[in-house]
Amino acid sequence: MRKHLKADEWSIIEEGFNPENQRSSESIFSIGNGKMGQRANFEETYSGSSLQGSYVAGVYFPDKTRVGWWKNGYPEYFAKIINSANWIGIRVFANDEELDLNHCQVDDFVRILNMKVGTLTRKFTVTLPSGNKLQIESIRFVSMADNEIGVIKYSVSPVNFSGKISFFPYLDGDVENEDSNYDEKFWNILESNSNNGEAELLTQTKKLDFRVAFHMLYSLQIDNANVIAKPELISTSTLSGNKAILPVNKAQTATIYKYVGVCSNLNYKNQELIKEAKKQSGIALSKGFDHLLEAHKNVWKKKWETSDIQIEGDIEAQQGIRFNIFQLNQTYTGDDDRLNVGPKGFTGEKYGGVTYWDTEAYCIPFFLSTAPSNVTKQLLIYRYKHLQKAIENAQKLGFKDGAALYPMVTINGEECHNEWEITFEEIHRNGAIAFAIHNYIRHTGDEQYLVDYGLEVLIGIARFWSQRITWSGEKQKFVMLGVTGPNEYENNVNNNWYTNKIATWCLKFTLESIKKVKQLNKTKYDSLAEKITFDYEVETTRWNQIIDKMHFPFNEKLNVFLQQDGFMDKEQLMASDIDLSQRPINQHWSWDRILRSCFIKQADTLQGFYLFENEFDNDTIKKHFNFYEPRTVHESSLSPCVHSILASKIGDTQKAYKLYLRTSRLDLDDYNNEVHEGLHITSMAGTWMSIVEGFGGKRVYDGKLSLNPIIPDKWSLYSFKMQFQGKNIDVKVTKQSVVITSLSSSQLYLNIYGKTFLLKSNDTLVVEK
Repeated sequence: MRKHLKADEWSIIEEGFNPENQRSSESIFSIGNGKMGQRANFEETYSGSSLQGSYVAGVYFPDKTRVGWWKNGYPEYFAKIINSANWIGIRVFANDEELDLNHCQVDDFVRILNMKVGTLTRKFTVTLPSGNKLQIESIRFVSMADNEIGVIKYSVSPVNFSGKISFFPYLDGDVENEDSNYDEKFWNILESNSNNGEAELLTQTKKLDFRVAFHMLYSLQIDNANVIAKPELISTSTLSGNKAILPVNKAQTATIYKYVGVCSNLNYKNQELIKEAKKQSGIALSKGFDHLLEAHKNVWKKKWETSDIQIEGDIEAQQGIRFNIFQLNQTYTGDDDRLNVGPKGFTGEKYGGVTYWDTEAYCIPFFLSTAPSNVTKQLLIYRYKHLQKAIENAQKLGFKDGAALYPMVTINGEECHNEWEITFEEIHRNGAIAFAIHNYIRHTGDEQYLVDYGLEVLIGIARFWSQRITWSGEKQKFVMLGVTGPNEYENNVNNNWYTNKIATWCLKFTLESIKKVKQLNKTKYDSLAEKITFDYEVETTRWNQIIDKMHFPFNEKLNVFLQQDGFMDKEQLMASDIDLSQRPINQHWSWDRILRSCFIKQADTLQGFYLFENEFDNDTIKKHFNFYEPRTVHESSLSPCVHSILASKIGDTQKAYKLYLRTSRLDLDDYNNEVHEGLHITSMAGTWMSIVEGFGGKRVYDGKLSLNPIIPDKWSLYSFKMQFQGKNIDVKVTKQSVVITSLSSSQLYLNIYGKTFLLKSNDTLVVEK
């Protein structure tokens, strides 16, 4: 664990410059706007350890799979959201001596990510090798209001000398991905041009012909007065920029405003890209820094109005939840159904930056409650549009007749993960997608989605389960062989309880959905059945047989469902038995040793208890929690949140709070020693779930919203806002009461502590504990 950040309610603050923290801080202080994002690399040259990262949503590279032994069904490539041209670069010189924090004395360094308004600021004093001292201040943002614009304000003040300050703003396309399988650079540079006061770059991926254009304009000031300097034009085959020299006296301030337009051929024709990027930078220059910043702040203000969570009495807990909400909102905005929530967002390269089951299992609950319903609907339509690819993915593995296996990792619907135990076996992801459809409908009431899109997806998934499940003559039960559950520390197991559970639930939900669609629109149902050659009697007969006779591993002596067949054959140790020097075990143990251990990476059986807790009484949930949680090492970012929710459910508030802190500060405190690779964006939604579903006890039963709030000892109050079936409410929880305020013009029936209440429009309801 690494704690080098100052606690603050609305900001992430780093005081003092330590090069050992630089790559981690580059991740933590990243900024984005849903269309593009940027790691917190320095604008000026930095020759120390750094991971340069500039990302454009939807632009990827199919990096050829690298495996030692090819197997049938392996994907040909791993899709990567790739590092694009460096648009933030501004080389800085003082009397021709270049600023590089790796070769200077750095004092009074502070870096601030203001989450309330979405800006990244740095301030510091630096002494160059010559003895010349400078004061530096920079502020940048990628506009949430104009999402193809990036803006930088960079100021330099000589402290102990007068002389010349040179700014060299540039665009650099000579970039690489650290995770390139074959050390290949992924970009061609088609155009690189500089003119007085501007520069442009047109880049093209070496495969798939994604093109991204960058256009830069800038303005200069000395002590807030505009100045014009005739620049030196610099243009190479990969870099374009200007070098402007300003005479500056001691204690004066030289400032450059850099405006960059970033446009891709996802949104424009190839021949229009440079023109459109130039248009965006021109808009930015004409509006000016202050106007752009104000519009950017206003967007953030609206986002916080619907998604903020307030905690009183615990500043680290407050900072943690706001950091997680901030990152989620700047990663995905829901205005493009071609995009999704990458597990690293715009903060790093690991995982390829593409779509996992995390979106459906963790992110959708967050967006359902904090954003307009169309935001979640876009995520579901993303999967609907990939249905044919999911069918093709299943065909590659030998399935047929419209069976659909959604990929574990994808960007275009095609599987692109090359670890066999994941690609072939972690099939529970199909269940997460089906559950997301259910979750969306029960929260929004939008049953028409089932008619228009959802049922076709559900039948494809049900067909897969029907073919993947086999009959065991020995057990006289249906079984699921050779799978990997959410717990990736056990591979190729038989009858993973969670996978069997979610599969049978999918079959039940699909049967219910068929009935519903027939009621809503029989003509549409008949048309779909004909389109996909669906034989209701034949196919549903087998589904019902599976539902009735599915095998679920169970230990009679312990009276618990087993994670999978043979789990008790393992030596039963507790996570607390592991020497701390060996944690995390995935960084110290061989894979063989991990697989033979009983240790659980993340919630697995308990994942099922979280989703289907209404099927179990509290004693059963508690028994399973007390059995599995001590064996869990929480080395997946997706783990602590589910355990925190269940701990709240069974009344173990202290455990719930401890696990909440772990999930909310997973990246801020670098629990797993991997933040330098990027943040855990998708699991951040689990932090929100830990409060709203955990401490807040939010559930949906029979179409009604239910709340059962508890409060950690350290907190005096917490509050959250949420929407449910088009109605918005504000919930405040104290030690004494729950106060619910309607923010809508229509009434809402809801259940609080087991009793039904009517919340009238624009009214407040107080429930004493």
